[in-house]
Parts: sequence; C-alpha cells; structure tokens
Amino acid sequence: MNVTLSDAVDLGIRLFALFNVVALGAVSLVWLERRFLGRLQGRPGPNRVGPFGLLQPIADAIKLMSKEDVAPGSSQRLIFYAAPILVFVPAFVVWLTFPLARDLVVRNMEMGLFFFVAISTLSIVGLVLAGWSSNSKYAILGGFRAAAQLVSYEIPIITMILVVAMLSGSLDFVSVVDAQSRVPFILVVPLGLVIFLIAGLAEVGRTPFDIYFAESEVVGGPFVEYSGAHWAIFFLAEYVNTFVLGILGALLFLGGWRWPFGENLPQLASVALLMGKAYFIVLVIFWIRGTYPRMRIDQLMEVAWKWLIPLSFALFLVTAFQLKFEWPWWILTIMSLAILAVPVLVQSQKQRNPALALAARYAANAVVVEAKPRPSPAAAEDTPPATSETAEGTSA
Repeated sequence: MNVTLSDAVDLGIRLFALFNVVALGAVSLVWLERRFLGRLQGRPGPNRVGPFGLLQPIADAIKLMSKEDVAPGSSQRLIFYAAPILVFVPAFVVWLTFPLARDLVVRNMEMGLFFFVAISTLSIVGLVLAGWSSNSKYAILGGFRAAAQLVSYEIPIITMILVVAMLSGSLDFVSVVDAQSRVPFILVVPLGLVIFLIAGLAEVGRTPFDIYFAESEVVGGPFVEYSGAHWAIFFLAEYVNTFVLGILGALLFLGGWRWPFGENLPQLASVALLMGKAYFIVLVIFWIRGTYPRMRIDQLMEVAWKWLIPLSFALFLVTAFQLKFEWPWWILTIMSLAILAVPVLVQSQKQRNPALALAARYAANAVVVEAKPRPSPAAAEDTPPATSETAEGTSA
C-alpha cells in the first residue's frame, strides 16, 4: 500500500482533531461530574472559577502541571515514567475506529469491535508496570489488584460484545448501528446493557469498583508514588475511558446516531444524537458514584465470577439459540429479562432474610409496656373537682 504525502497530512489532521475532541470531552466530564455530584449531594460544586465554574478543570490542570514531579530513588525510572503513557495511549487509540456519524471516523474497520477489544486490554500492562516500577509494597499490591480486577471483568465485556456482533452479524461499528435502525439492542437484550455497564464501571475503576487505587485500603494503588504531570495522565486516562464507555454503550445498545429516527440524519445532528446518548450513560455512572459505597475486594471479585460471568454466558447461549432457530426478537427480550430476574430475586432474598431475622430477635427481646386507658371526655366532665380539704388530705 503506497502512502502519499497528502494521505499522511490528512491522517495527521484527523488525529489532531480527534485528540482535541477526546481531551475536550474528558475535561467536560471533570466539570460535569463535580457539578452533578454537587447537585445530588445538595452542595454548590465548582462555581468560582469562570461562569458556572467552567474554568475549574483548567485551574486543576495548571495546579497539577505546576506540582513537583518526583520519583522514588529506588524505582525503575524508565518504566516508571513510561507506565502512564501505556495507560493513556490505549484509551486514545480505540477512538480511531469509533464513528461519531456514518462518515465521520478516522478509520472505519471491518473488525472494529475486535480492534477495540485487542487495544483496550493493553492498559492492564501499564497499571501493573506502574506498581512494579515504583518499588513500593502498596503500589505493587495495587497493581496486582488492578490486574485481577481488570482481567476478571474483561470476560463479561467481551462476551457482551460477542452478543452484539451475533445480533448485527458484523464486527463493524457502522454495521452494528445500522442493525439498530428500527429496534435498539437495549430492547432486544436489556440484560446485555446491564452487564456491559457494571463490567465497564469495574474496567474504568469507577465507584463502587475503585478498589485497586482506594486510598483507605491501599493508599492510592499503583499511582501512590506518582505526582504532578504523571499522576495527571492517570487521572486523564480515567475520564477518557469513562467517555469511551459512554460512546461504546451508545453505539452497541442505544442505536448510535440512527435510532429512534431510523434514517441517517445530517452529520451534525447525528453527532449531537450520539453525544446525547453517551452523556446520558456518563450521568448514570456519576449517579452510581454518588449513591453506592466502595466494595471490598472479595465482594468485587464475587460480583464478577459468581454473577456477571455466568449471566453473560447464559445470555450468549440464549442469543445463539434465538439466531439458530430464528425466533422473533421479542422472545429474546423475554428470556433476557427472565435471566435478569434471577439475580435480582436471589439478592433481594439474601438481604431480606437477615433483616427479618434481626427484626424477630428484636421483637422477642422487646419489653411490652401497657399504657393506662385515658378517660373519655364525658367521664372527665362527670368527675367532681377536688376540694381544698381533699387536696390537703392527699398531700398529708
């Protein structure tokens, strides 16, 4: 394949524009999260730097860039400084094949879904190397926890991507969106979006799955020895990955830029529709952060191996049977909801039974106090008032 100078210039312009879009999206998420959580928790949020606090992310970036960038004396310097890049680069590279509209993409690939899976998993290497190169027991422990968590939750995410590929009959993002022109996949496999969102939260490291860098457990995880600009790269990669989760969920389950209108909209309207769906998913992620506490490491791994992975395999098999026997799509919806009802009922019973046992124990140990009946108003009127002699005799 011969690459001309014009092709290289065109690719460079596309990459530069894409980098600015991704960076602007990540910065907007920083501001949006703080404002949204402030509204949920009844506090103002950033509102001093710029109108509505819009310049607060820029002030935060200046503060981080001006901080002293130090490294432990016993660290592996080359790997220590390269690890943040290894975490951020996969988060940016996956955007090369994300279409923001039908004809607005840096490089549309027939194996776009496969490319995303292959590239996104490389960030695990950066997290492990960040912990190992720091030569700190807390950082190493955080790196091992990150590897265990991300490898575990990769399985249900990949399985849900396979389900979407089976339903659309393609690994191309554009073909996946075209397959949802009439019915989005959230109505066909609602369980798929639930599994994808929960596993995606763990992949990004958002609450309640932020255990591998939890300050109260491992003092900051694999990032504990980082400061200044290098820590800011990890911080930026987290928000870029959050943006990736929103865009990917909109493309795979919410119909991308086509549903509910069916036909292809003008390019600007298509981008606006896709971004609206992506930001909606991001707001759900922020809402979860403001609602649920952090899990313990054993609870986190239990959710993956006891619930998400079996449920994802069950949905995969059900989808295969539906395609094999060519059942109507609404049958797959019913089966998906039935599978989703199983963990909901089990978890409700698991939480209900201890609560009932505790209430029964409290009831058995309770002291019953009998209240004296209050006289009726008629009886109170018939009772003669106490005389002074009677009062004196009573006091005596």
